[in-house]
Amino acid sequence: MADVQEMDVDSEEVKLKDDNVVNKTINPTPTTSRPSTTSSITSTNVSGSSTSKKSDGRPWIEKYRPVNFSDIVGNSETVSRLEIFAKEGNVPNIILAGPPGVGKTTTILCLARTMLGPSYKDGILELNASNDRGIDVVRNKIKMFAQQKVTLPKGKQKIIILDEADSMTEGAQQALRRTMEIYSKTTRFALACNTSDKIIEPIQSRCAMVRFGKLSDAQILSKLLAVCEKEDVSFTEDGMEAVVFTAQGDMRQALNNLQSTYSGFGHVNSDNVFKVCDEPHPLLIKDMLQHCVSGNFEDAYKIMAHLWKLGYASEDIISNIFRVCKNESIAEYLKLEYIKEIGYTHMRIVQGVSSLLQMSGLLAKLCQKVAVPDVSQ
Repeated sequence: MADVQEMDVDSEEVKLKDDNVVNKTINPTPTTSRPSTTSSITSTNVSGSSTSKKSDGRPWIEKYRPVNFSDIVGNSETVSRLEIFAKEGNVPNIILAGPPGVGKTTTILCLARTMLGPSYKDGILELNASNDRGIDVVRNKIKMFAQQKVTLPKGKQKIIILDEADSMTEGAQQALRRTMEIYSKTTRFALACNTSDKIIEPIQSRCAMVRFGKLSDAQILSKLLAVCEKEDVSFTEDGMEAVVFTAQGDMRQALNNLQSTYSGFGHVNSDNVFKVCDEPHPLLIKDMLQHCVSGNFEDAYKIMAHLWKLGYASEDIISNIFRVCKNESIAEYLKLEYIKEIGYTHMRIVQGVSSLLQMSGLLAKLCQKVAVPDVSQ
């Protein structure tokens, strides 16, 4: 027993020595300074936990996706029509056509949520036709869901949402046409697409066509400011202008660019936005156009060569030249001539002639247009 006690004492002494060595290694300062170090670590952890509490890890496009019709931004007339459909209950088959990021899918989900209420999860089937676009999907998934018996409020129908419906093959669309007829009493179809002309005529004739337009800059800006306030994002005015400029009427793109810039740099200004979006800075493009208006080809070419050296693609440069020229304050006749030449150059670039020589030729033509127009003819 005495030996055992001696062993325990020895082990405790070794343990105390090890603890002292560890403490000296981590914190070589005197023991009096330990409380301050501990308090600083604790405060750091607290701030970190509050940050993680604020950002729940979801993309902002999902976190701030509208749930009710009143939250949807833009296309107010179209949305109000669908809201009346949802309240009355008898919704026709609909095709929602419009550019990406303007709220087509969100509007359909709001319609389904308003119509079905608590039965929303059971009475809806959402498919992305860009993945599930073959005829087997129509024969199996869609037909099986249309045949299912689901308890819904009186006078309501199940809803099948087909996103990116213009990606469906023609055979799948032909099969879908017959399915829409057979199950018209119990099921409604909502098709979202970018261009309605890729959907076959028989389906178009069975659906009500609802068209969405691009969102205005003011509508996008108001939504971005609301998100910035909720997420406590630091930003500048030129940063918000840059996000709106890169979005081009696409709310999804605007929120993605805002979140990417804030996550990457912690502050939203124009330089950070264009670094994240990897687009030529519009101020450089603006200076280049001003040199063209002045007939100064050499200075305009220096900016073009600088953009080319940075590695920007010809398509990105020419599209930004068009967007800046469209809003530039120059004489109207000159702006029309510039847009015409930019359009010709863009056509050649799309056809494959995307060299620096082509871009230089554009600048030469723009400088040439500055000559006073012949009004005698």
